[in-house]
Amino acid sequence: MNEEFRIESDLIGPREIPASALYGVQTLRGIENFEISKFHLNEYPLFINGLAITKMAAAEANHQLGLLTDSQYKAITEACREILDGKHHDQFPVDMIQGGAGTTTNMNANEVIANRALDLMGHKRGEFQYCSPNDHVNCAQSTNDAYPTAIHIGMWYSHVRFLKHYEMLIESFRKKAEEFKNIVKMGRTQLEDAVPMTLGQTFSGFAAILTDEIKHLNEAAEDFLTVNMGATAIGTGICAEPGYAEKCVKALCDITGLQFKLTDDMVGATSDTSCLVGYASALKRVAVKMNKICNDLRLLASGPRCGLGEFNLPAMQPGSSIMPGKVNPVIPEVMNQICYKVIGNELCVTMSGEAAQMELNAMEPVMAQCDFESVDLMINGFDTLRTRCIDGITANEDRCRSYVHNSIGIVTALNPVIGYKNSTKIAKEALETGRSVYDLVLEHDILTKEDLDTILAPENMIKPVKLNIKPRH
Repeated sequence: MNEEFRIESDLIGPREIPASALYGVQTLRGIENFEISKFHLNEYPLFINGLAITKMAAAEANHQLGLLTDSQYKAITEACREILDGKHHDQFPVDMIQGGAGTTTNMNANEVIANRALDLMGHKRGEFQYCSPNDHVNCAQSTNDAYPTAIHIGMWYSHVRFLKHYEMLIESFRKKAEEFKNIVKMGRTQLEDAVPMTLGQTFSGFAAILTDEIKHLNEAAEDFLTVNMGATAIGTGICAEPGYAEKCVKALCDITGLQFKLTDDMVGATSDTSCLVGYASALKRVAVKMNKICNDLRLLASGPRCGLGEFNLPAMQPGSSIMPGKVNPVIPEVMNQICYKVIGNELCVTMSGEAAQMELNAMEPVMAQCDFESVDLMINGFDTLRTRCIDGITANEDRCRSYVHNSIGIVTALNPVIGYKNSTKIAKEALETGRSVYDLVLEHDILTKEDLDTILAPENMIKPVKLNIKPRH
């Protein structure tokens, strides 16, 4: 080793490695072979933490079984703890999208941990006779159990983070529902006038449909707590000692405080990536609903003069390079685009999940990338939508009220009292003449003004009520 490089060798041959690098020869080959995307492992800290936790648990089990010396165990564990403390993440430069079913990522972790352990043991990096990436850090493991276990751990913590930001957005919708609870507006179906409601009910509906998804998200994430550690290459447990799998999973539980459990069938689990498919699907459900909500925000705030304009979105930036005074709904628009990306990622995950062959799914790297990316995108979108849009929405109460007063749709509220035939007659005449439903009902002497005002009182049009009113004829 000289001042700038050290020499490491693998199956393919020797290579020069930067002396300052904790990663080794197999990571270097991965860097060179997979210049594919801008998605690199060091941009996904929770995945890196998952790798560190997996390797720490394996070291604990192997130490108990007498396969690691005290000094190797202590150094490997300390190296993993440093990674969990946020150190050395820059030493994980490999592309998330890679061939080899995740071997490059697994070896990246093995090499970083082994070389850092060597530092701690007082040896030089690359002196793997004292602590080897394969023989010690990867002891009793294969990429095919360590890699998916690390993904599961990283995705579980990503889910916890996701829920925090998701619930903050839901709470913003709830606050707007309370703020707007007394503002009457027209509801619409198929973009046509329907019946009155409150603007608060609109926002309460947004909060409710998003809240419903928490159950599905939690159910999908629960699958991440089942792992196949000890499966090694194909699920038979070759190269692992009896009891290793159970000790390793117990160590995972002790390190994280989570209730990990061993899968019932290692062979089946090693090729099964359905937990990633399931979580991508749960995210897609959220994306579909978020897309609907953002479309509604853009429509209901359209204008300012020639749209619906029931409320105002915060003005965030000029909306045109040629049209002075134009302001666009840029925040809901960017959330729409995030939703499309998440929906697209779900399709990629589904197709990749279907691509499993025999005892392994080699497409797991892109599945992991898509799921991690979707979580990150949605978290950023939630925070942006909440702070730059939802929290600053203001209502145009007068316009909402005028829509109700001038709408044909309020005739629906009269239907239980005056009957469908009379209601249809009034609605048709109102459409043909441009006159209001209110005036026509009085003109035709169908109801008294007092009874009509009672029926059309806002509080009586936005919820089920029983009114003892009879038509005059």
